[in-house]
Amino acid sequence: MKKHQIDLEHSNISDRLLHFCTSPRSVSSLIAENPARSPADAWETLYGKKAVKNVNSGMVQANGDANGSIDTEQAGLKRAEMCGKWGDTKPSELFLKIYHDALCALNGDPSRGMVSPSLMGSYGTIPLSIIATIPEISRHIANVIVRAQTEVFLATNYWQNGAASSYIREAICELDRRVAARDGPKVKVKIIYDRGSPKQLFEPRYFVSEKDFSGPNVNLPSRAEIPNIEMEVVNYHQPVMGTFHAKYVVVDRKIALLQSNNVQDNDNLEMMIHLEGPIVDSFVDVAVLSWGKPWDDFTQVQDEIKEANGNIAIVANGHASQPSTTNPHLNDNLHTPSHPHYDPDIASEVARFNTFLIPTENKSHLDAVNTLLNHTTNPSFPSDPTLKPNPPPEDRFTPYISHSTASSVPIALVTRSPHGPPTHHSLPNPQNASWLSALKHAKKSVFIQSPTLNAEPLLPAIIGACERGVEVTCYICLGYNDAGELLPHQNGHNEKIASDLYRNLSDFGKQHLHYYWYVAKDQTVPLVQSKRKRSCHIKIMIVDEEVGIMGNGNQDTQSWFHSCEVNVLVDGEEVVKGWVEGLRRGQNTGVYGGLDRTEGVWRDGEGKEAEGAIGPGVGGRGMGWIKGFVGAVKRVKGTGGF
Repeated sequence: MKKHQIDLEHSNISDRLLHFCTSPRSVSSLIAENPARSPADAWETLYGKKAVKNVNSGMVQANGDANGSIDTEQAGLKRAEMCGKWGDTKPSELFLKIYHDALCALNGDPSRGMVSPSLMGSYGTIPLSIIATIPEISRHIANVIVRAQTEVFLATNYWQNGAASSYIREAICELDRRVAARDGPKVKVKIIYDRGSPKQLFEPRYFVSEKDFSGPNVNLPSRAEIPNIEMEVVNYHQPVMGTFHAKYVVVDRKIALLQSNNVQDNDNLEMMIHLEGPIVDSFVDVAVLSWGKPWDDFTQVQDEIKEANGNIAIVANGHASQPSTTNPHLNDNLHTPSHPHYDPDIASEVARFNTFLIPTENKSHLDAVNTLLNHTTNPSFPSDPTLKPNPPPEDRFTPYISHSTASSVPIALVTRSPHGPPTHHSLPNPQNASWLSALKHAKKSVFIQSPTLNAEPLLPAIIGACERGVEVTCYICLGYNDAGELLPHQNGHNEKIASDLYRNLSDFGKQHLHYYWYVAKDQTVPLVQSKRKRSCHIKIMIVDEEVGIMGNGNQDTQSWFHSCEVNVLVDGEEVVKGWVEGLRRGQNTGVYGGLDRTEGVWRDGEGKEAEGAIGPGVGGRGMGWIKGFVGAVKRVKGTGGF
């Protein structure tokens, strides 16, 4: 096997891993039995060396092999199906192939993932997806928080005091007022983020003092401001390179939100999905492992939210249907921290925001899109005057996408745990294996959108798919985090990688690679990310328009080898096609962003490269190293592209 690759050809689900996956026990179930227990101790009990020894001694090995060798592909897929709790859903063959390979990454060490193996494969509904800027996603987080009854868990990579954080801050204050009004028990709020601190050299996770979390850099409410809320904040980073890059929210153990964005103000287009059903139990397990500290009130909260039948409550149907009436004044009342308009359900929220984008006598659709994309960071940046003010309805940007909740779909968590040492040894994990497997098993198409793409193991997988005739489309952001990607061992910046891919493809393969720089919905040219005008931070892979992988992980060296990431593998054609359509309508990348297939370079109609592009030839020498060091510092501070 070549350096920095995962062997997908000779991997099978071991008997030991099958035992772990089919067990009813998980880290969160052990914490429920004894909340004073640390998650690390619970993990060691279930999956540590002693547990592995006990499992091995009690198993009848397949074919005399401790790894339980499987003879045929179909037998392997059957074993993969056994490793999930799918309810009344039926995983597709493509989903099972990817899930199988993701599981195999855990054979050597289950801790490569960030969830108990018994909760990795599940099912649920996705009533809502959002493709928009950070304020729109923050609005939905705020709407979900204020409806909480017992518990809120919020995880983000970077937290920066600003407009985005104000939505969260004011939602917590509103939740406090609602708890007081209903005279209910205090709601528990736990927040975890990664703000680099020297303390983490000795204690990767530590509780943030009230003075710090209520101070000017974070600006969460003090405990005196929210007497009906019990709030704790943890700062987590695994030195040196193990960034906590996860971004998700769990509310009342009924709802999970998974997003691409941090809590900070910038010009990024982002994506969020709202999940309900048993898959939320898996997110609870991820939250327990992320928190890493004893969760003293875990059982108390669980008792409060259990239904009479003893199962964790599930929100029926997700309230995703459209409201029976549409308020013509909704577009005058967008929710903001200073003028809150909290919605009671998803349908009302969708109607409120999508109404804002409907053309009126005084405002075109393009005007509304421009307002949305400018939001807090670029209040007067103009749209391109050559664009149609009001495109046909099928081409209009619709940020809030409702999905059917009539039936559940198979969903698996494909994660990776943080790896601190500055090496590339932490390659086998469910996240990386699922991406490589998707490219391996695709029959028709693979769509990738990521701010960056340079991970060494990914490049031959893209080339291999193109040479098989699979249409591979990559939407990447020009110049995103160029400074950081110029550091040694990062494998190069976006322009270099695009050029390298085309150079290494045959003439046949080149016809199947479709590479684009992100172009915003109100623009006709790509804008380099350093301008901070129009950037994209969405992280998604879609295979054959049937299966999608969405979440936190970028297609770069940092996410592949170091950061803690949480992604979902979704087997729902209706949901996935909704993503495809939403991504098409939400940007002009596919119309204006295409690169030349000979050189892998974008040029306008006059043959000029994008303003600010540094070209594919700039590497990690001389000034490139200096720029890379500056980029690394910005990453730690949270001010660079990440």
